[in-house]
Amino acid sequence: MTGEPTRQRTYTWGDPMESAAEVRTSAGIEVLRAIAAGRLPAAPIARTLGMGLESVEPGEVVFTIEPAEFHYNPIGSVHGGVYATILDSACGCAVHSMLPAGVGYTSLDLTVKFLRAMTTGTGVVRCTGTVTHLGGRTALAEARLTDADDRLLATATSSILVIRP
Repeated sequence: MTGEPTRQRTYTWGDPMESAAEVRTSAGIEVLRAIAAGRLPAAPIARTLGMGLESVEPGEVVFTIEPAEFHYNPIGSVHGGVYATILDSACGCAVHSMLPAGVGYTSLDLTVKFLRAMTTGTGVVRCTGTVTHLGGRTALAEARLTDADDRLLATATSSILVIRP
């Protein structure tokens, strides 16, 4: 064993400022639907991890990801940070789907519960984020990460700061 890398991965991403500019003039649901349809570039982190935005409805989004080796931690399963990233994205984007043009958001906290391991054998998983409360200054959202057999892999709750101009 040499310790040298034996695998390689290459990927591309679009200009994140293109989507950011659209947020100033379009409602969140319009921006997210344009990303899902490929009319606007996905966030670079989504491209880095291989996340896809499958569907967008008011107060609910669904992301997908297929676990790959490049998601692994040193013990041979998907790193908890990958779980947390897709769960955080689902919570934030669910809130974004309910915001008018020019209104932003950011996560205040994220509580994750890891329930099952993911590996390359898990197959495509879905992460559904839903808004549980949308107030003037803060929002609450939750997300569920499930496998193809609808087994729960992880959950998260998030408090989100709504940033109004």
